[in-house]
Amino acid sequence: MAGSELQARLRHPRRVTQDSASSASTGRAPRRYGLAMPVLFVRDRNGDAKPNRARRLLIGAAVLLEVAALWLRTGQLGGNVAVRCRQGHVFTTIWIPAVSVKSLRLWWWRLQYCPVGRHWSIVTPVRQSDLSEQERLSASENTDIRLP
Repeated sequence: MAGSELQARLRHPRRVTQDSASSASTGRAPRRYGLAMPVLFVRDRNGDAKPNRARRLLIGAAVLLEVAALWLRTGQLGGNVAVRCRQGHVFTTIWIPAVSVKSLRLWWWRLQYCPVGRHWSIVTPVRQSDLSEQERLSASENTDIRLP
């Protein structure tokens, strides 16, 4: 293989060829190593990968779905939200949809440190009106670190 041809292949490793042209119409990448992967990046004229419209729509839909779920669950769009850990402790945390710095996201749930029980647990947001007066007071007194 000539040097210029090798450089061209390194710059454009996924250029559509004759045998994979049919897969371009189906929205799937050519089969490599026995797997067909959805095309989430397209290459521009310079060969640089850029996200296509489907990927942007998918990310936007996921963020909107989380915002809608948070609204239905708590009646808030985010901010200071009362959450309950798996052991039943209630505390207040900052909940921003699609953003998490101090917790590990598991779709709707988050793995986060519980300052009440001093343990790591999966937490879920709760509606303020569903809490008893004692739980509401406990949630307002117990807050985690103030990072999003």
